[in-house]
Amino acid sequence: MDGIETVLTVTDHDFAEQVLQAQLPVIVDFTASWCPPCRALAPVFEKLSLLYAGKLRFARMDTDENLQTPMQVGIQGMPTLVLFAHGQPIGRLIGPHPARLQQGIDRLLAQIDVAQVSNKF
Repeated sequence: MDGIETVLTVTDHDFAEQVLQAQLPVIVDFTASWCPPCRALAPVFEKLSLLYAGKLRFARMDTDENLQTPMQVGIQGMPTLVLFAHGQPIGRLIGPHPARLQQGIDRLLAQIDVAQVSNKF
């Protein structure tokens, strides 16, 4: 990846600024170092961050080091990915299979489009 960091690491301290106040939608991977499915998902998540550059920001939060935000968001299992847009959680992928991750992200992004259209009426 040529040293370009495409997945932002967020913490309880900067979550509101980096995710909730972001101009672009942000998908957050709630993960832990001890979680084998999380480790399997990580390289796919990083590759997709390049594919969606400019349309969607990718972030990762370690749930062992940050307890407050996962509790507020209602994270119960890992990996859980939550898509935020305009400061609100739009949808989540719980335990996504790496091969189906892009399809899940596309489905969540479509929900943003539907939400924006319904807010115009």
